[in-house]
Amino acid sequence: MSIDKSELLGFLAEIDRELDRRIVLVAVGGTAMTVLGVKPSTIDVDFTLSGDDYDVFKRVLVTVPHGFTVHCFRGGVIFSQILPEDYLTRSSIVKTTTKNIELRALNPVDIVVTKVGRLDGRDKEDIQRCIEKFSLSKNHVAERGKQVEYVGRQENYEINLKHVLDNFFK
Repeated sequence: MSIDKSELLGFLAEIDRELDRRIVLVAVGGTAMTVLGVKPSTIDVDFTLSGDDYDVFKRVLVTVPHGFTVHCFRGGVIFSQILPEDYLTRSSIVKTTTKNIELRALNPVDIVVTKVGRLDGRDKEDIQRCIEKFSLSKNHVAERGKQVEYVGRQENYEINLKHVLDNFFK
């Protein structure tokens, strides 16, 4: 099942009604690409949140029926990548009508460097879309990629990053 921006924002409006305080959600991966208008939809919903916001969001998430696969990560961790601490200030605010949710989208270069770790077919398509849509430079991706920590064998991430740098920029 794919989830478009309207469905995603409707889901967040439902979550918002159950929150008793303000939280910051940073959309990552395909979710960020969907709210930024790069993709029409995503197959799952992915966020990274601060520790306290993570706990609040996860608690409310189980009370709101949604039918989506929702992945939540803490503090700039996205699957097996750990972004530098400035990921939040580099992210952009996405306009919504929610009262208690500040929705942000990961910076496009951060979307790319977090997709480098897995680098499956869908990730490659997403990387290409981000590079084209946001005119990302090879140097910008290379520099940011060097700042990412990879949970696992760091050399695997570096090999994938080199592949992206060698094959996605003409």
